[in-house]
Amino acid sequence: MGGKQVTEADRRRERAAQKLRENLSRRKQQVRARRAGQADETDGLPAAKPVNSAETAAKRDESQ
Repeated sequence: MGGKQVTEADRRRERAAQKLRENLSRRKQQVRARRAGQADETDGLPAAKPVNSAETAAKRDESQ
C-alpha cells in the first residue's frame, strides 16, 4: 500500500499555510475596497467606546 503517511507536523503546516492564504486574500480584498472608496468589512473586535472621564476617575479612586 505505498501511500504516504501524513504526520501531525504535516497537518499543522498545511493548516498554517491555509490560514496564511486566507489572511492574504482578506488583506487583498481590503486593499481593493480602500482603492474603490468602500468601507472595510472586518471581522475583528469593535472599536472602543468613548469613556466618560468622570466615571473613569471614580473607578480609579475606588481601586486605591
